Amino acid sequence: MSDTSVASQTGCVVVFYRPDQECVKRANRLSRLYSVIVIDNTEKTVTAESLGLTPAIHYVPNGSNLGIATALNQGIEQLLAQGMTCALLFDQDSEPSDTLLKGLPALMARTGSDRRVALIGPAYDDARLGGVAPFVRFRYFKLERVAPVGDRLIDVDFLITSGSCINLGCWHEVGPMDDSLFIDFVDLEWCVRARNKGFRILGVPWLTLSHQLGGPPVKVLGRNYPMHSAVRHYYLFRNAIALMLRPDMPLTWKTTELVKLPGRLLIYALLPASGGSHLKMAIKGIYHALTRRMGRL
Repeated sequence: MSDTSVASQTGCVVVFYRPDQECVKRANRLSRLYSVIVIDNTEKTVTAESLGLTPAIHYVPNGSNLGIATALNQGIEQLLAQGMTCALLFDQDSEPSDTLLKGLPALMARTGSDRRVALIGPAYDDARLGGVAPFVRFRYFKLERVAPVGDRLIDVDFLITSGSCINLGCWHEVGPMDDSLFIDFVDLEWCVRARNKGFRILGVPWLTLSHQLGGPPVKVLGRNYPMHSAVRHYYLFRNAIALMLRPDMPLTWKTTELVKLPGRLLIYALLPASGGSHLKMAIKGIYHALTRRMGRL
């Protein structure tokens, strides 16, 4: 398939939330290559023109924070309506290289003979957390970390959303992102669902995406951990427990999360300046998971 043909069948979904001008510039850059859908979860409704978005971008202002899952679903449905066959997904702060932007759709096109590929994506590079992160596979009580090296695609258990390229041919079979999760673990749950249906998730070791996970990290025993707001910790703990209660989630992943959760609770309770509020929100999240209260807080 030619580069022109690949480009004509590829679209991008970018999720905004209170974007600055750098976010707008990144979206405009994407529109020079592909059809771009920007879903804006900012509470205040504005126009694409006032933001400075190019007219080529299809802009959807939600006027409310509907969550990452709903926003991605909205954008993907728009691309499906345009007849696209694959979608590049981005957070507003991700900095994809031209090599990644052209390489991922081309790779997806080349794997077209294997219709059981649901998602491909790069390794992400967060300099604050030690550079390029490994790919992961679920194992009992810990993750298997797979170094992003070599010239072959790597079967993995999940990829982060931003920078990934989704095969829209599998969208209706796998189903949309889980709106009830709102934000955390949305990518992981979708990848698990895809793999449960026999699809492959593939890491591309020679491509990387500059991407920041969370806010400024904290260092514990020589390791950097991404820090989030207290509200994000509500979703993190709620969704972790809620997914552990689901029978279709892998037991390997559940055991790993059970090992991690007490340490996370300690770190997020003791290290932030307002650790008490973080602990309170984490416990609230756990309680809501146990009582099946999902969606937006």
